[in-house]
Amino acid sequence: MNARNGNTAKTNAALMARRSAALPRGVGQAHPFFAERADNAEIWDVEGRRWIDFCAGIAVVNTGHRHPKVMAAAREQLDKFTHTCFQVMAYESYVELCERLNAAAPGNTPKKSFLVNSGAEAVENAVKIARAATGRSGVIAFGGGFHGRTMFGMALTGKVAPYKIKFGPFPGEIFHVPFPDALHGVSEDESIASIERVFKYSIEASRVAAILIEPVQGEGGYLPAPLGFLQRLRTLCDAHGILLIADEVQTGIGRCGKLFATEHYGIEPDIITLAKGLGGGMTVSAVVGKAAVMDAADPGGLGSTYAGNPVAVASALAVLDVVEEEKLCERSMLIGEQMRARFTSMQARFTSMAEVRGLGAMTAVEFCRNGDPHQPAADIATALKDEAARRGLLLLMCGNYGNVLRVMVPLTLSDAVLEEGMDIIEASLEAIRA
Repeated sequence: MNARNGNTAKTNAALMARRSAALPRGVGQAHPFFAERADNAEIWDVEGRRWIDFCAGIAVVNTGHRHPKVMAAAREQLDKFTHTCFQVMAYESYVELCERLNAAAPGNTPKKSFLVNSGAEAVENAVKIARAATGRSGVIAFGGGFHGRTMFGMALTGKVAPYKIKFGPFPGEIFHVPFPDALHGVSEDESIASIERVFKYSIEASRVAAILIEPVQGEGGYLPAPLGFLQRLRTLCDAHGILLIADEVQTGIGRCGKLFATEHYGIEPDIITLAKGLGGGMTVSAVVGKAAVMDAADPGGLGSTYAGNPVAVASALAVLDVVEEEKLCERSMLIGEQMRARFTSMQARFTSMAEVRGLGAMTAVEFCRNGDPHQPAADIATALKDEAARRGLLLLMCGNYGNVLRVMVPLTLSDAVLEEGMDIIEASLEAIRA
């Protein structure tokens, strides 16, 4: 049957059946529903059911689904041109977006930027630049970190299941150390000592090009780096001539209460990667860094056919306007405080809530049996996700044990929708406990 001839029933079940027949099983899907339309923090599926969206397309639509200003900018660009390839015939909007990112990036050192398509592509290019700038090859990343599904991105990612299973071998000269996690007994001192052990036993510091870190781990459990830790990393990198790369693919563009999460930490990374929230739902990513570092690659060494697509760039410029005009960084901080206060109040009733944490609106709850971190409870987290879905709320889990609820609401959602979603979470926890 022709899937577009109008004879196929538009139900979630029918579409799931078609999906199963047409797609490989390696493409995951958190919820068995199909979107028909969306607005701000709400989605309606093909059967007309309304969903509150506490996922934001995995922290992509920070400015909400179909923000009017972002939509208008995209439509205006569609009427001009959709593609030239920037390296063939350039356009001013690409330059303007880079100028704005350069001006906004933390630190006083002059910056340069360029655009690519995805978070993984941004990360890979950041490592390319670091190797070119230092003449070194080694990269240190962190256990629990997520940096993409490309071959090099997988190598940098510090989590085997499900990202690395069956896909090796991976590129070499990549070394992983523990990320600080007080709940699970990993201190800042232990993390720094692990880097020193890498220098002693695996690769000399003089051959390490970069240390790559998420200011708040995403897949690793929405785990913020301690405030002093990035400063210690900065000092360590400076002592050894190593570049510090901040992977802000998920933490950037207001998600953590600043345009760049590293602004909270009082440091200036050498290179920063951005994606997700930058395009407001359109596909664009960026690499931003110190000008002298960014100029290390030879002409032609950086770029991509689709990089900096004109429609996506127009959307990104509108996103930056919206973040500023609607004070979404401040809004992000308020949302985070409201959610964490509500979750903290729930902890007295639900002993499985071992820890509430976050930075800005990037908020998490880790579930463990009786609050014991040695007994991670992925089953409780999954049951919460499923029960919330039955009640009309979309949630996602993360963490090294799959036991962490991560909440990534659009920063434009109303207080009423935020409270409605939090009410569903609380009711769902009560239901699954019963």
